[in-house]
Amino acid sequence: MKKIVLGVAMLTTFFAACNGASSSTSEAKTSADSSTTKTSMAPAATEVTKSTVSIKGILDTYLKMKNAFAHDKDKDAANAGKDLIIELDKIDKASLGAEQAKTYSDIKDDAKEHADHIATNAGNIKHQREHFDMLSKDIYQLVKTFGAGQNLYYDHCPMYNNNKGADWISETKEINNPYLGKAMPTCGSMKEELK
Repeated sequence: MKKIVLGVAMLTTFFAACNGASSSTSEAKTSADSSTTKTSMAPAATEVTKSTVSIKGILDTYLKMKNAFAHDKDKDAANAGKDLIIELDKIDKASLGAEQAKTYSDIKDDAKEHADHIATNAGNIKHQREHFDMLSKDIYQLVKTFGAGQNLYYDHCPMYNNNKGADWISETKEINNPYLGKAMPTCGSMKEELK
């Protein structure tokens, strides 16, 4: 019995060391519960991959767009809209967990539509900002499901859209309002810190 316990402990240590920095409790449990053949370890490695899908490209492009709007740069926002469509298509749905796949399926087409409106309406920043408002809701859902991988802030502008208000995601604590731009750059407040 001691030999079996010692063998399982050694295998757990071996697989944790092979996985480098990713030695979470669930991986150690999976390693301990699996048989010692190489083929039985493949599903555990696949699960780790599913939970580490990154939306960094989508976030980086969204933040470029947000910053373009904050500086009233409709053409830069349009270029970011084109890039965002490309980034949204890069996510491989087959590599997502169930919750991630559902969220991604729910928002992908809407987010692409809003990005397309932003991309094709340079010169009409009011229309672009209307779609940025709706796009921000989609990106917020993605961040809540996938995680940000960085500190982000969910901010609110109370004055936009005839005082109906609108939200956006920012990479800085400092308010830099994308809806009112240079006219009122610091209008707004942080609603939530995202990690």
